[in-house]
Amino acid sequence: MKKPFNREKFKYLLPYYLLALSIIITVAIVLEISFFFSFIGQVRSILTPFFYGFMIAYIVNIPCSAIQKLLAKSNNKFILKKQRLLSVLSVILIFLTIIALILNWIIPAIRNSIVLFVENVPTYWESILWLINEFNELELFGLQISPENVFAWFGDMFSGFSIDNLMSPIGVIVDVGSAMFTGVIAIISSIYVLMEKDKFKSFLSRFIRVYTNTKVSGAIIGYAGRLNENFREYVRMQTIDGMILGTLATIQLLIIRSPFALLLGLILGIFNYVPYFGSIFATLIAIIVVALTQGIGMGAIIALTLLITQQIDANIIQPRLMSGSFKLSPLLVIISITVGGAIAGILGMIAAIPIVAVLKEMYDSITDYYEYKKFGEVSTKDGNG
Repeated sequence: MKKPFNREKFKYLLPYYLLALSIIITVAIVLEISFFFSFIGQVRSILTPFFYGFMIAYIVNIPCSAIQKLLAKSNNKFILKKQRLLSVLSVILIFLTIIALILNWIIPAIRNSIVLFVENVPTYWESILWLINEFNELELFGLQISPENVFAWFGDMFSGFSIDNLMSPIGVIVDVGSAMFTGVIAIISSIYVLMEKDKFKSFLSRFIRVYTNTKVSGAIIGYAGRLNENFREYVRMQTIDGMILGTLATIQLLIIRSPFALLLGLILGIFNYVPYFGSIFATLIAIIVVALTQGIGMGAIIALTLLITQQIDANIIQPRLMSGSFKLSPLLVIISITVGGAIAGILGMIAAIPIVAVLKEMYDSITDYYEYKKFGEVSTKDGNG
C-alpha cells in the first residue's frame, strides 16, 4: 500500500533541498564561468531587438494614447471599434512623414555643413595657432603653450583610428546587416507591443495580484504607475523643451550668419535630453565652432546669448513644463545622472531622473510611516532631497 504524501515533512525538508540546489548551481557556474558568461551573452543578443522594440513602443505609445483619446470621442462605430489600430497607424504615418522630411531637407543641410567644416579645417587650425600666439603674448603667470604639443595631442587622439579598419568591407557588411536585422525585429516587435498593450498590462497586473499579497501588489502597481507617469512626463517635457531650446539657438546662430546654424541648433535640441551635462556640452560645441569659423568676438557673443537663453529655459520654461513633477535637488539630479550613465550609458542618464523620482517617493513614504510610528507625527518640512 502506497504511503500518503507527508506535507509537513515536505515543508520541513524543502529549504534544505533548495539550499543544496543553490550550492550545486553555484559550483556549476564557478566551474563553467566562461560557458555561463557566453550563455548570458547569447541570451542578451537574442533579447536585445525585443528590448529596443519595447522601448520604441513605450515612446511611440505616448502620442498613440493621445490620438486614441481623441478617437474615443467619435460617434462612428467603426472608429470606436478600431481606435487602437487607427491610432497606431496614424502615429506610423506621422513618423514616416517626419522621416521623409528629414531625408529630403534636414540631412542634406547637415551634410553640407559637415562638408563645409571639413573643407575649412586648415583655416580653423590657423585660427587655433593665432589664439595660441595671442595667449603666449599675454604671458599670464609665465604660461606658454607650444603649437607642436597641441598638434601632437591631436595626433595622439586620432592615432588609434585606422581607415583600413573603418572601411573593411566584411566588417561593414556584417555590422550593417546586424544593425538592419536588429532594427527590423525591433520595429516589428514594437508594433505588436503597441497593438497588444492592453492585454500585456492585464497579464502583468493579474500576475502581480495572484502571486503577491494585497499590500505588496497594491504598492507594486501604484509605484509602477507613478514610474510610467514620470517617464511619460519626462519624455514630453524634454521633447518640448529641446524643440524650444534648439529653435531659439538656431535663430540666434542664423542672426550672426553662422553656416552651421541648423546643425548646431539640432545638436542643442537633442543633447537637451540629458539634463545639465547635455546642454552644457552642446553649448561648448557651438561656442567652439562659432569661435573657429567666425572669430573670438562672435564666439563670445553666441556664448553670452546661449547662456541667457539657458537661464530663461532653466528658470521659466522648464518649471512651467514640469509643473512640479520632479522635486529633486540639483545635487541629487547630478548624482543620479552620473550613476545612470555609469550603469547604462546615455540611456541610463536619460532614465535616471524618472526612476530616482519614484525611489524618492518610496523613501519618503517609508520614512513618513516610521516617523509617525516612532514620534506620532510626520514632519511637514520638504527638503526636495
